[in-house]
Amino acid sequence: MNPLYLLDKVRVVLSHPSHPGNIGATARAMKTMGLSSLYLVNPRIFPDKDAEARAAGAWDILNNAKVCANLDEALSGTVLAAAITARPRDLSHEVFDARRGAHELLDHACQHPVALVFGTEMSGLTTMEVSKCQIVVHIPANPEYSSLNLASAVQIMAYELRMALPELESLSPVANIAADFNDMELLYRHLERVAISSGFLDPREPKRLMQRMRRLFARARLEKEEVNLLRGMLSALEKRIQSPQQTPE
Repeated sequence: MNPLYLLDKVRVVLSHPSHPGNIGATARAMKTMGLSSLYLVNPRIFPDKDAEARAAGAWDILNNAKVCANLDEALSGTVLAAAITARPRDLSHEVFDARRGAHELLDHACQHPVALVFGTEMSGLTTMEVSKCQIVVHIPANPEYSSLNLASAVQIMAYELRMALPELESLSPVANIAADFNDMELLYRHLERVAISSGFLDPREPKRLMQRMRRLFARARLEKEEVNLLRGMLSALEKRIQSPQQTPE
């Protein structure tokens, strides 16, 4: 099987890009490596002539770019999202370098879409945006000057994805179906609701419980059947909390 089809499953997600020229340069970087799915989360200016000029022929990617209101919409249906960030984070997910991260993404792309998530030019990804992803990918750079232009970062990751393809020629889809972004978000909401109703979580002082739970399940890489199992157990707990069993007098 030609592994090039895996690149069609990779989304490049730009969260809150502020400069339209960077969107165009990203489209060009994607096309040179065979990627085509561009998602824009609340871009400041788009469409724009600067984006078209910097795309330099990759206008089909610009014209087909999907503009989303939030990151949840952009990640809907994905089974693995990689947060591209250089900043160390507390309670970070599993961290990969660019090369290993590309392999990890393509390993999952044989089932469903995966995503590379890039933050805004000035400040990168927020902690909440990183928590929506399952892994963190770090591009090794000069520690004294590690700031990469947005399109340059996209170009590096797109290159690593393409270079990883020959090693995946014998890849066959795994039998088990991975839980996608939507499945996991429903699980997190369900878990938080039960934690509050049971008294385990105080919504006035949540601290970082749900962030820790996201990190835990990101490492587990749950299958859809496992998510259904956990949600079934949570539903049973909810019923018991709402209708406690009466003890005989």
